[in-house]
Amino acid sequence: MPGRKCQPCLHCLGPSQGDKKALCLDKQDAATTRSISATGLSDTSPDEGLLEDLTVEDKAVEQLAEGLLSHYLPDLQRSKQALQELTQNQVVLLDTLEQEISKFKECHSMLDINALFTEAKHYHAKLVNIRKEMLMLHEKTSKLKKRALKLQQKRQKEELEREQQREKEFEREKQLTAKLAKRT
Repeated sequence: MPGRKCQPCLHCLGPSQGDKKALCLDKQDAATTRSISATGLSDTSPDEGLLEDLTVEDKAVEQLAEGLLSHYLPDLQRSKQALQELTQNQVVLLDTLEQEISKFKECHSMLDINALFTEAKHYHAKLVNIRKEMLMLHEKTSKLKKRALKLQQKRQKEELEREQQREKEFEREKQLTAKLAKRT
């Protein structure tokens, strides 16, 4: 069976530590070929078939790589597509989140505006109270001014009456004292 070669597979090309890798003629001869290669009991010299083994190894590497790719590539492509979908969904979620954040900011600013209106009502009520107090104080001062004016007028009148009373008494005394002096 020297002309027959099997397809290189992991079974045929198992890991070897520095010795030549040999292709088994068929899967039943794999163990025999490995044992010969491992013990170094080969009919050929070490230089013979080296070029052929390298070509076979390159082909084996290519075939193994293709097999590996064909086995894992569909899963990787599905994973890539799933990751792209997840990325798109994440972008949509981020946009939605930003919109919600802006809505919350607007609500917060509305709360601030409501707080300002409440504060404005409070200060407006204070101003109304201050105005009432000022009007009341104005009325009181007006009444006090009128009362002070009346008291001042009353005092002046009393002063005038006292002054007139004194003058009358003085005149009367003068008349009384003057009559005494004329008798002599």
